Amino acid sequence: MPLLIKGGRIITATEDYRADVYCADEQITSIEADIDPASVAPDTEVIDATGKYLFPGFIDPHVHIHLPFMGTNAKDDYESASKAALAGGTTTLIEMICPGPDDEPLAAFNEWNDKAKPLAAVDYTFHMAVVRFDELAHRQLSQIVTDEGIASFKVFLAYKGALDLSDSDLFDLLKMARRMGVITTVHCENAEAVDAMQTKLIGEGRTGPEWHEPSRPTCVEAGGVHHIATFAELTDAHIYAVHTSCADALRVAVDAQLRGVNIWVEAVAPHLVLDETYAQRTDGFEGAKYVMSPPLREKSNQDALWAGLKSGAVSTIGTDHAPFDFKGQKDMGTDAFTKIPNGIPSVQERIDLVHTHGVLERKIDLNTMVSACSTNAARIFGLYPRKGAIRVGADADLVVYDPTHKHTLSVETSHSKVDYNAFEGWEMTGRSDVVTVRGKVQVRDGTFCGDIGRGRLLKRKPTHPSTG
Repeated sequence: MPLLIKGGRIITATEDYRADVYCADEQITSIEADIDPASVAPDTEVIDATGKYLFPGFIDPHVHIHLPFMGTNAKDDYESASKAALAGGTTTLIEMICPGPDDEPLAAFNEWNDKAKPLAAVDYTFHMAVVRFDELAHRQLSQIVTDEGIASFKVFLAYKGALDLSDSDLFDLLKMARRMGVITTVHCENAEAVDAMQTKLIGEGRTGPEWHEPSRPTCVEAGGVHHIATFAELTDAHIYAVHTSCADALRVAVDAQLRGVNIWVEAVAPHLVLDETYAQRTDGFEGAKYVMSPPLREKSNQDALWAGLKSGAVSTIGTDHAPFDFKGQKDMGTDAFTKIPNGIPSVQERIDLVHTHGVLERKIDLNTMVSACSTNAARIFGLYPRKGAIRVGADADLVVYDPTHKHTLSVETSHSKVDYNAFEGWEMTGRSDVVTVRGKVQVRDGTFCGDIGRGRLLKRKPTHPSTG
């Protein structure tokens, strides 16, 4: 069914104006100051967006849905994660495929995609984690890029013996990524340092969730950024530092950018609004709800991240959504924080948190919100201008956003299957009223009303060729 959205204030990464938008055959086909409903197809649905913003569909560049981790598995599937994402205005997800060191990459891709395909109500794609780099992996990774359209890798400078690569393999992978035009996303820490600190703290009887942050302090994250930036400088590879949590790491990334290193920086919603005191809570084991890696930091780091977004040094805001129940999963770590599954679910809350605590507190403007939560991710990961834009020919992924709507975040209103909400009771201003995926209304009045299985795998071409 064609769709006409009238009277909205269109906000893109660079523009702010009022116009009507007409959509047909899954795309935006016309943008005009005033489109008469009588002039379009008789079966057109008309949505009144007067007094509301019209955003391009938001993109979360960093989520975990199917995630085996520490002997358990994340709670969401693509149905629950899609509903949560859409209720929060997100129309495209980029999930991390995280195989084990003995798994074959192609089998892992098929496993993750098979879980997404029948249940996704959003469009989706993947970052392919590389946790082995032997001859078979090299061959299959090439196939995944060429045949399956997965044009981004993921590497971990953490999780010793499980997900980390040797420096030799890391260097060779970056050379391969450069040749293929693939960008490599990177978890920036130091597997050896974190392992040593964890062993020391546990040995001293410091086992609670409040010791998670001291086991991987800001200097370790900053060192990880320096390490991967050095390798990128040597190989001319393009890299993307995920979930950057602190001023120390951001300074290192900016220094690399100034040297000409091809590095982009991601912040995630939890690091922008939560601080280390949440993981230090003494009311029972509540702090475990806030264990993620890199950890929540001292509050002053939030100012650096917001400033980085304002200046453009930080390109994107994701979530690192990783939903593990408090009871039955997080509490596996009651005797040792190293056994707490990492993650703070936030795929549904991201946009409202950014609007409430970023835009309304004047840390960033609306254009920056769109660029950081949609357009920049589309550009970096080969989805633009199909995604992340309001322009003729783009996919009709649109969000009619009511900037005055008041609501309270709660586990009771979350679509995620996890048994808690890290932002329980927080008052938000702003809500995604209507959300479309390729012209089909999937959310109306803030409530999911769409089709499970509508989502498609987005095949991407490599867009990061060597500059050398």
